Amino acid sequence: MTNTMPRTTLKGLVVLITGAASGIGAATALEVVGHGGIPVLVDCDEEPLAQMAQQCGKDTLYFVADVTELTAMLDVVAQTVSVHKHIDVVFANAGVAAFGPVAHVDPHAWQRCVAVNVFGVFNTVRSAIPALLQQQGYVLINASVSSFAHPPAMSAYAASKAALEAMGNVLRLELAAHRVDVGVMYAGWVRTPLVEEGALHPGFVRLRATMPSFLNKETSAQETARAIVRAMSKRQRSLFIPGWLRILFALRSLLHLPFAERELRQAAPDIETSYLEGLASEGALASSFGPRERERTLARARQAQASGGSSS
Repeated sequence: MTNTMPRTTLKGLVVLITGAASGIGAATALEVVGHGGIPVLVDCDEEPLAQMAQQCGKDTLYFVADVTELTAMLDVVAQTVSVHKHIDVVFANAGVAAFGPVAHVDPHAWQRCVAVNVFGVFNTVRSAIPALLQQQGYVLINASVSSFAHPPAMSAYAASKAALEAMGNVLRLELAAHRVDVGVMYAGWVRTPLVEEGALHPGFVRLRATMPSFLNKETSAQETARAIVRAMSKRQRSLFIPGWLRILFALRSLLHLPFAERELRQAAPDIETSYLEGLASEGALASSFGPRERERTLARARQAQASGGSSS
């Protein structure tokens, strides 16, 4: 058994990051480098991932992989261990969002959101557990404030993030005897492409308008990354971004009482109308996904069609 991972530094530690091509994952990769760590980047978007790897250092290991595929993540871990000999930290961060009322959202978009956010984290963590056991390492799961605050038209995202919180809490108990620590991250609005794409949808804009200004404040990806790296170095069991969200977390049982839901109930018909207008003009996929995930979905469909055609 190797020595337990240092508690105050990332120097020399290998940090596996999913969703590393943009947003929180990309900012965290750069912050890891700044603290002496060795990031290993995973994402499904090849070009921005390669660019991010260059920013982290010309020898930075990176993998184009879909986290929903267990075999792909097993291969990522095997290749990482082959090169670096160990993995000390896993940041299970990759995620997508699907938008739309349950009655109207595209079923494939809903299912894809859950597949990436839940099965993607499972595949990532499950693949890395043997390496983490060897290093007595640390796992950080990006669960989001949506794990306990559940707005209309966000059922897939909220359900998936609630599942991640549960997974993280269970995993913490299971791995404690092996001296592997597990943290759950609860972030509010972080200025990332995912949030920026949400602003393109009138229904999403209407949803945010129901919230008081202090709940609508955005944190930069860089500030978020600094908090994440601190959490990694201290092996925190929970991380709230911004920090005051721990108060909302403590009051979570009140969030879905009638008085707290009043504004959201009033906004729900407007959100549904906006979604249906988008559905009529842009189609189900465009109404449910932001531009990047919509393009990924179309690319997968083209690839599947080409594979089917070549095998016939």
